[in-house]
Amino acid sequence: MPGSPHIVRDVMTRDVAVVNRDAAFKDIVRTLQDRKVSALPVVDGGGRVIGIVSEADLLHKEEFRDGDPDRYTQLRRLSDLVKAGSVTAGELMTRPALTVTDDATLAQAARTMARAGVKRLPVVDADGRLEGVVSRVDLLKVFLRDDEEIAEEVRREVVAYLFPLPASAVRVDVLDGVVRLGSRIRDKSLVPVAARLVRAVEGVVDVVFELDEQGTSGV
Repeated sequence: MPGSPHIVRDVMTRDVAVVNRDAAFKDIVRTLQDRKVSALPVVDGGGRVIGIVSEADLLHKEEFRDGDPDRYTQLRRLSDLVKAGSVTAGELMTRPALTVTDDATLAQAARTMARAGVKRLPVVDADGRLEGVVSRVDLLKVFLRDDEEIAEEVRREVVAYLFPLPASAVRVDVLDGVVRLGSRIRDKSLVPVAARLVRAVEGVVDVVFELDEQGTSGV
């Protein structure tokens, strides 16, 4: 079925800024600003990821700078208050770090980010050593695939599988990632199946069926 999906190593960034657990507050801020990122992996002496320090972790110091919180806030946001008084990456970082391996599919990485509400994930090897970082923007790179490349994969992996010869009975057009399938499809029960398989092709934005007997149909 749709060919081998792209995996994290295909799109991840390998040049990654990191800090160690002893990095000072201002050094962390400076690295974030210099590298134009919003979070940094914290690594140990062996390059293993032990946590993540983000802008959100650092902002608690500014948030609570000009006053003491009331008792309710102290109880409800104890961990944030602790970070407000912290001065090193080891004290500020969120741990354990949420990571992904480089052989994870982009869909798996996207689900992990969405469920955790994070913008990027450190990519680690089997021993937890940092190999790169994958971000939301990286995951969207599949939507830059050429329309004809997408069309060829749909013809090869979906049309040839569900609608065997004559292949000319099924027309495949792609424009801006939207796949249009035109055909005299005798077995209409195959339409939702085809739609599911076409959407599984990376880079597909949507699929529309232009059925000769029933008009245009979005599935």
